[in-house]
Amino acid sequence: MAVTMRQMSLIVSAFGVLSFLFGVIAENKKPAAGTPISGKGVVICKYPSDPTLALGYLSVVFLVASTAAGYRSLFMSYKGKSVPYSVLFKSTSFSVFFNIALITSGLALSLLLWPTLTEHFHLTRNVHRNMETNCPTAKTGLLGGGAFVSLDSCLFWLVALMLADNAREDHFDEIEGRSNGSRDVDVKIDT
Repeated sequence: MAVTMRQMSLIVSAFGVLSFLFGVIAENKKPAAGTPISGKGVVICKYPSDPTLALGYLSVVFLVASTAAGYRSLFMSYKGKSVPYSVLFKSTSFSVFFNIALITSGLALSLLLWPTLTEHFHLTRNVHRNMETNCPTAKTGLLGGGAFVSLDSCLFWLVALMLADNAREDHFDEIEGRSNGSRDVDVKIDT
């Protein structure tokens, strides 16, 4: 069974929305700070149990899935008909939205990974020799911002998919016009 353009757009949308939701929830569940526990020449930071890491990584995974599905959906063949890349990139609007989708995907990935990895490092490296440490957490706002950019990325992939569909239709109409025009010329020459 062949995948249709509508199904691909639903897949891209679902992955993008899931990435957004997980990112926003991770931002909301992130603790403000840990509790410092003084030891012999060290401070051990104890952080409350929270799902920030799991949700942050899930947001990243769904962003990558949305981006991969969006990229794949632009260049796959639908109804057994494929279009050369040059035909798609001949459209200026498609090229612009394709590049914007790539850029926003990369930006969203960095905005989601940065605080998630930072939080992971804070949780795993929680013993400090500095006796005045205040047990920091990842910067506030980056996960939420990354979630919104992830949603923007998904929307840009969908716009690029619509523009690719328009370019496909124009290409196939042009091919049909040429084949119909050559038949009309043959008929006119013969009569």
